Amino acid sequence: MDFQWYPGHMTKAKRMMQENIKLIDIMVELVDARVPYSSKNPDIDELARNKSRLIILNKEDMADPEITKGWEQYYKEQGFFVAKVNSQRGAGMKEVRKLIEEACKEKRERDRKRGILNRPIRAMVAGIPNVGKSTFINSFAGKACAKTGNKPGLTKGKKWNKNNKNVELLDTPGILWPKFDDQTVGLRLAWIGSIREEILNVSELSEEFAAFLQENYPGILHARYGVEEAGTPPEVMERIARARGCLAKGNQTDVEKAGSLLLEDYRSLRLGRISLESPDSRKDF
Repeated sequence: MDFQWYPGHMTKAKRMMQENIKLIDIMVELVDARVPYSSKNPDIDELARNKSRLIILNKEDMADPEITKGWEQYYKEQGFFVAKVNSQRGAGMKEVRKLIEEACKEKRERDRKRGILNRPIRAMVAGIPNVGKSTFINSFAGKACAKTGNKPGLTKGKKWNKNNKNVELLDTPGILWPKFDDQTVGLRLAWIGSIREEILNVSELSEEFAAFLQENYPGILHARYGVEEAGTPPEVMERIARARGCLAKGNQTDVEKAGSLLLEDYRSLRLGRISLESPDSRKDF
């Protein structure tokens, strides 16, 4: 599959972030714990150079815990502060607050020497679409102050959230980068739902995902759907379609409907905690 998706609003969002970067003390970048490499926008590294950096491994409850530990260590070795969180449940927020304070310790001290006291730390919250930025902000603030949902593109413009006296968060729209040099990156982002499905071939996407599960998590498909896993991905998807009653006219299997079911089961944790890439090889699982 060929992934090219860079709507005009992302160009506008990136420009807005560039204009506001001088106002912040720290860049808080959310990545999806299932794909911490593929969901990390390389443009943000350039945008936030010379700023303190905190990587949030969000949705850690959906990822393979042992692989997530490896990613945590990997990004710490790259010089980032790192926190694992489950924004839906508020898990990890105390650690995030502690790390923000630690990352901005020198800035606080410089302010104190200049007679600037009790000024809140300003943090920009960035990340790709559907990585959970708004849910994170609401959880961090302890109240609903950002619009949330399970589809990309809900945050349209910048918004300062000043519900914490010590930290102010600048919410930003999710942005991808103009072109995926490695199409596997696009594939993984499509699997987690960070690319709008309207532009995707769901049948191809689900077959690729079935092949990934056959190789890396054998037994998952049989446990969930009661199907034989041996054979080609199209054959496996046919079996899932029949097992789940995904049928069209004439008793023909509706593989696209079965594909949507498989991807939704993954995104809803019905297949269990599955990571799509490891830090050892980064691009290649």
